[in-house]
Amino acid sequence: MENKKPLVVGIGELLWDVFPTGKRAGGAPINFVYHATQLGAEGYAISAVGNDAFGTEILQELDKNHIAYYIDSLSYPTGSVKVELNNGIPSYTIIENVAWDHIPLTQKAVDLVKRADAVCYGTLSLRHPDSKNTVTTLLSYARKDALRFYDINLRQHYYSKELIEELLNYANVFKINDDELLVLRDLFSLKGTDEEVCKYFMNTYKLKYLILTAGEKYSVVYSQTEVSRIETPKVTVADTVGAGDAFSGAFVQGILSGKTLKEAHKQAVEISAFVCTKTGAWPEYDHCTCAK
Repeated sequence: MENKKPLVVGIGELLWDVFPTGKRAGGAPINFVYHATQLGAEGYAISAVGNDAFGTEILQELDKNHIAYYIDSLSYPTGSVKVELNNGIPSYTIIENVAWDHIPLTQKAVDLVKRADAVCYGTLSLRHPDSKNTVTTLLSYARKDALRFYDINLRQHYYSKELIEELLNYANVFKINDDELLVLRDLFSLKGTDEEVCKYFMNTYKLKYLILTAGEKYSVVYSQTEVSRIETPKVTVADTVGAGDAFSGAFVQGILSGKTLKEAHKQAVEISAFVCTKTGAWPEYDHCTCAK
């Protein structure tokens, strides 16, 4: 096997999470790239920002955190989300018709996705037809042996059963949390245990892995031959913003670097718990012993 860094790509929203105390860079697919990169992957973000000061600042944040990117500057405002915290648990108000709603399709992005070992995407960035066309076209170029990681990330009203089904058909890895599982039960009219519902998605969409996270309780990773369940570590929570994305990036980096499913799951749990002890989605890894 060649000794090279795995190449991971996050496609979708790049935005400012605006807290009462100030703003921090974020966006689920880009958070994924940040954490995979911190753990040793080569990471790229594909998105768009505005021709404005916020756009300039967020690109500077990407540069500072060593995230490579193919990001166009457009005549729409840079994305932002108002984040309100209740005991560390975030709620989001997402501004519409911003730059990442209009991500352009470029040849260099196509060429990048063709080379990628993993591509991460969610539901939110497909709320506008412009970005929906770009994201789905890029996914059609992903290698069949690449990890095509659909982190569902349901937000507000920006989803439908039809869109979820379409995105599942591109995926071979599917990540949901326990609240999203309840939504999926309703949308897909599914009964039975959580495991039976997860196995339904595994088998219907021929997934390599399905990840179910349940916040402070536990997480489970299913493959076609194995199940890994880990209780969530007890930590002092600063906020949970980006914790799920950290889990995703750490799991993918672990699998691509040759870890077993259980080893990759353990790394994901530890990194996600670490992120919960820090504010914002991109904490520094300097004091993260779990990443050593």
